[in-house]
Order: sequence, then C-alpha cells, then structure tokens
Amino acid sequence: MIATMPHEPARTSAIADLMRAGRETSRLSMVFRYAIADRLGLTVSDLECLDYLADVESATAGQIAERTNLTTGAVTSMLRRLQQAGWVTAERDPADRRRVIVTLRPERAPELEQPYERFADQAQRLIEGYSVDELTLLVHHFDRMQSMYLTELDRLRSGGTFPRTA
Repeated sequence: MIATMPHEPARTSAIADLMRAGRETSRLSMVFRYAIADRLGLTVSDLECLDYLADVESATAGQIAERTNLTTGAVTSMLRRLQQAGWVTAERDPADRRRVIVTLRPERAPELEQPYERFADQAQRLIEGYSVDELTLLVHHFDRMQSMYLTELDRLRSGGTFPRTA
C-alpha cells in the first residue's frame, strides 16, 4: 500500500506512475536479457554469470552461486559448460585449493559486450540530458533499490515467508 496524505492526489498519482514504470522497466530488462542470452546461445543464468565476471574480473564459484541465486551444484555444471564453450577459465585458488577462481576470457569480452552496444549508446544519450543533481538522485535510488533486493533475497534464501494479504 502506498502511504500518502489524502490531500495529495498528484503525489499519489506520481508514486503509482513511478511504481508502474519500475515494474515495466524490470519486465523489459528481463525480456531483453533473455533475447541476448538466446542470441549468444546461452541461458540467462550463463549470461548473468558472464556479466558479473565482466564487472568483477574474477570470482569464486561460491560468489557466483550467491550472485546468480543458483546452488553450488548448478554453478559447477554451468561453469563446466562455460569453460567448454571457451567463455571462462577456472583455476584452483593457490591460497585455498578448495576454492575455484573463475575468470571471463578477455578475448570473449567483446562478443559479450556487442549485443549491448546500441542500447548503451542510447542510454548515454539519455543521461547526457540529466543534471548532476538528477544523476545523483538516480544513483541514490538505484543504490537503495539494490539494497532492498539484497535484503529480500537474504530473507527468501533463509526461508522467509511472503506477507499475508487480507
């Protein structure tokens, strides 16, 4: 439920519009990612893993499991598949032989980036029209949304229940 003052119909409407736009953006983002994954011959989980590795360079299999919300067994199968397809390397951590360090192969990075290039160009043009204050607001908003997602993921992973509706 959206909490607003009864005498603020414009605010109530603006909040509803923002929530609708956020849901639609989220849906379109997922559809876009599915289309990219399909074009690259990957699953969406594969693509999420590769995108994560492109951002962080290297990660452990456990970090990938946490980031993709997959079981360690599913991550092991995914990493084997990505390694056989030439997307990643996986090496034992010299400091802890139980851990595997996974790295996106640098020569494959352009292939991963190519489907996003036109969208990235359009996004760049879009944000060029924003003031520093507007950009700061957006960064703050996305940071807070990420924090909320992480909190809810932790709750769901620990067996939390959904709120009951009346």
